[in-house]
Amino acid sequence: MDFRLTALERWLGSRFGDTAFTLAPASEDASFRRYWRARLADGRSYIAMDAPPEREDCGPFVHVAALLRAAGVHAPQVHAEDRAQGFLLLTDLGDTTFLAALSERDAAPLMRDATEALLRWQLATRPGELPPYDEALLRRELALFPQWYIGRHLGRTLDTAARRSLDEVGTLLVRSALAQAQVYVHRDYMPRNLMLCDPNPGVLDFQDAVLGPISYDMASLTRDAFLSWDEEQVLDWTVRYWEMAKRAGLPVERDFAEFWRAFEWMGLQRHLKVLGIFARLSHRDGKPGYVADTPRFVGYARAVAGRYAPLAPLARLFDQLEGSAPRAGYTF
Repeated sequence: MDFRLTALERWLGSRFGDTAFTLAPASEDASFRRYWRARLADGRSYIAMDAPPEREDCGPFVHVAALLRAAGVHAPQVHAEDRAQGFLLLTDLGDTTFLAALSERDAAPLMRDATEALLRWQLATRPGELPPYDEALLRRELALFPQWYIGRHLGRTLDTAARRSLDEVGTLLVRSALAQAQVYVHRDYMPRNLMLCDPNPGVLDFQDAVLGPISYDMASLTRDAFLSWDEEQVLDWTVRYWEMAKRAGLPVERDFAEFWRAFEWMGLQRHLKVLGIFARLSHRDGKPGYVADTPRFVGYARAVAGRYAPLAPLARLFDQLEGSAPRAGYTF
């Protein structure tokens, strides 16, 4: 018996009164949260979040939702909450994600909407509202790559020299991230978490937001976990963001080449983290579907590591892990 679903239905019944309703799964989630679409007999529709309090804290979701809405970003309103049980009743932003809607034909207007919403979010930055994306957190994330992807997923053990090289690259990535201007960071701003709605986009899955590097969310948006774009297209969207950010007064680098390097290195930190997370979801949490997208992130990481001399040890490490000869084009 699904005791939490029974408790959720009882709680919703107390909120909806005499109005009948039905529940259906609304989306999958990589965490312990579950989302249900509640359809009422009078035609209304809501999303009910089930977040077991011993596993998930609803507080950050409620707080960040308010920050996004205050910034003029279309995030769901929290209509009711019971934090003791771990239940929230939210605005239903529909069931069409950007991931489902994006194609080469209509990518431009959707990515423009996503970029404009991101700028509003960053411009609303205030100190003291979100936890910092500090060195400790950045390094914990990087540690997922050798532990879960290399060690558990690939079944490989790094020798001392390889481990030292990986640590040195990690230090470079952390220093680059901390050197950037610090703004509100959604931390998973990608097409799967953006909804096609009015106003566009609706933004979801923001509970892990932090105060962090200004390039992070743009890197998440353009180098996605489930959808890849040509490098020329990524460069074009990133230039457009940078130009809009400068006009808006955001503290991006004055030289685009400097911003692009910071963007690429920030993206690389995320790629390595995601490789570790996807492996952990499969091997620890019993969610094997995510590892199908690990080759995409290996490709992202290889491309960036091959473009910058200080990152060449990581490129060589991927060669070793894949049992291949070093590829032409690395700058040592």
